[in-house]
Amino acid sequence: MASRYEPMKAMYYEESGGIEVFRYDDVPDPVPGPCDVVVDVAATALNRLDVLQRNGWFQLPGFSYPHIAGMDLAGVVTEIGSDVTDVSTGDRVVVDPSLAGVDDSSRLSGMGDLHGDLGVIGATVDGGYAERCLVPASHVYPVPDEMPLEHAATFPTCFLTASHALFRVGGLKAGETVMIHAAGSGIGVAAIQLAFHAGATVLATAGSEDKCQRALGLGASHVLNNRTGDVAAWARQTTAGVGVDMVMDCVGTALFGVSLFSLGIEGRLVNCGNASGDEATIPSLGHLFHFGISIHGSDPYQPEEFGPVWDEFCSGGYRVEIDSVHGLSDAGVAQDKMLSGDFFGKILLVP
Repeated sequence: MASRYEPMKAMYYEESGGIEVFRYDDVPDPVPGPCDVVVDVAATALNRLDVLQRNGWFQLPGFSYPHIAGMDLAGVVTEIGSDVTDVSTGDRVVVDPSLAGVDDSSRLSGMGDLHGDLGVIGATVDGGYAERCLVPASHVYPVPDEMPLEHAATFPTCFLTASHALFRVGGLKAGETVMIHAAGSGIGVAAIQLAFHAGATVLATAGSEDKCQRALGLGASHVLNNRTGDVAAWARQTTAGVGVDMVMDCVGTALFGVSLFSLGIEGRLVNCGNASGDEATIPSLGHLFHFGISIHGSDPYQPEEFGPVWDEFCSGGYRVEIDSVHGLSDAGVAQDKMLSGDFFGKILLVP
């Protein structure tokens, strides 16, 4: 473990480009403000945004160089700020990466505008691709003793994004049917389980037969390879011609049109991502207004949502899908794997 009196190792970059821009080197050890803690990182889970920002294809407002990525991390608290009373050194914690609701005495305060320049650990400020990470004390949650820290690291972005899209934005209820795309992604894995546990019937699509079969084990009742099958026709057939109540889509362009045609009367399309592109066409306005279909953008989750979803995850019954684990210095290899799409669940880095 790194000491605050010497540099720590991190994987960072100072310009956009391919994995060759990564540097594995010493960086200054983080120093907490009065309401901060420092976490020794046990594991960090990759997200697609890590790759997009490194390549320069998309970068959040507030992004700057040099950058240490890694939004989803878990580890052990090794240092606390002078005003911290409810977190102790040695605590095993998972981190809420959103910087909404941060105390003014934190070094990471002032970036809490949910619909503006929202700060995000590992996206706009230094994150988990390092041995240690600075975190507001209000944004760490205890990890149960029986839960591996690697499992905790798979939780934050995927489960909060999925939960917010399904329930806060989409209003999914028990007894409804929901179609979830990208079943093998971290968000897909989370969404299928959350919807199943809420009593919904889940239709899941993915880009391979293997991913489809694995989605059945997560709670999906019906699955389809969206690269070879007719998604809208399958949705109608599976629901006896009625169509699904809701589609949760993190894919974007590639499946936007068929998602609309999969919906039944007053169905809801909730978009929470643009993995296949940032532009989409409504194929039929007539279909849209005739069936009373609504389209919702899923905005950032609220600070108060994290704790209840984390408690639900800790209560048991949720499967953790870890595709592979890589050393911190192999972050480029891990990101290339993510970009290839040849993975199921989460890809992890460990210092």
